[in-house]
Amino acid sequence: MHLDVAHITDPAAWNATVAALPYAHILQTWEWGDFKRRTTGWTPTRLAFRCEGAVVAAASVLTRSHGPARIMYAPKGPALDYANPELRRAVVAALEAFARQRRAIFIKIDPDVIVATGEPGSADDAPDPLGGAFTAEIAARGWRFSDEQIQFRNTVCIDLTQDEDAILGGMKQKTRYNVRLSARKGVAVRDAAAADLETLHRLYEATGARDGFITRPLAYYRDEWGTLLRAGLAHALIAEYDGAPLAHVILFHFGPKAWYFYGASSDAHRNLMAPHLLQWEAMRWAKAQGYRTYDLWGAPDVFDARDRMWGVYRFKAGLGGQVVRHMGAWDCPTNRALYFAYTRVMPRVLEAMKRRAGSPSETP
Repeated sequence: MHLDVAHITDPAAWNATVAALPYAHILQTWEWGDFKRRTTGWTPTRLAFRCEGAVVAAASVLTRSHGPARIMYAPKGPALDYANPELRRAVVAALEAFARQRRAIFIKIDPDVIVATGEPGSADDAPDPLGGAFTAEIAARGWRFSDEQIQFRNTVCIDLTQDEDAILGGMKQKTRYNVRLSARKGVAVRDAAAADLETLHRLYEATGARDGFITRPLAYYRDEWGTLLRAGLAHALIAEYDGAPLAHVILFHFGPKAWYFYGASSDAHRNLMAPHLLQWEAMRWAKAQGYRTYDLWGAPDVFDARDRMWGVYRFKAGLGGQVVRHMGAWDCPTNRALYFAYTRVMPRVLEAMKRRAGSPSETP
């Protein structure tokens, strides 16, 4: 299959192109690429792959230099019909060629290609033939499973094409009880807007302090959340009791899917179970907008109580849905010597520097 590669420079045209393709993802949007450019120094290039004049695939490829090393990453991309073997092989070859032309030492991809569903070893554990075939193909081409998994490999997804009674009925009994308890006790959920960004940030900071994860300054989230809210790619909900904010969720949405990207809660009135009601109202909102899937954005790498995400996962599992396990991030080294230095030597140097400085490591 011969593909022509074009650069798209119009934001609306790019988003429309990606949204029309299978495996469209919010991290492939124009706004996300520009946000990463402003905040972390990545330079986005939007590539459209055409066959006989029709766009059949797209990839927003981020590029960043570390001294002499140039690296590339297509977050949750590329978008294409992975069930078409000829197409997926042609797109992978085109991305390899693009990385070599730009003298990158490697290019990383991590599309939402499913390798299995259900918890490993459970009665619901089911491998996905497509994911198995694609990962075998790229491994045979010299790609390697990445040591640096940027995004969550596993998640929990809820089918929003069901009616509301079925979605509520799919929750665990205790979760369903807490949803109803919260509403009965007077917790109210409302839509948030850009004017609420400081409130959203205060709740998120309080959650980070309580649960031990790093948060960034308001300016960072004003850029990320504010940009996507203004673009119509994010939606925030706040739960309040007697007018005081108790918790929030921030959804990103694009193509056929809505993702629960951020959530926060205060220490006040935790007995009112506001996060449970928020999740239910978020699902209802996403369903009303026509989204087919509600992605809870993250599940453990290892489904074991010792995993750092186990507590969050138990909360998400209570909401119903299906465990979905993706292929994860894969790297194509185009310069193996520099790739080894970057992925094996440099992390050790940086970690040693952090230890000497006494600063905590932050997961990207």
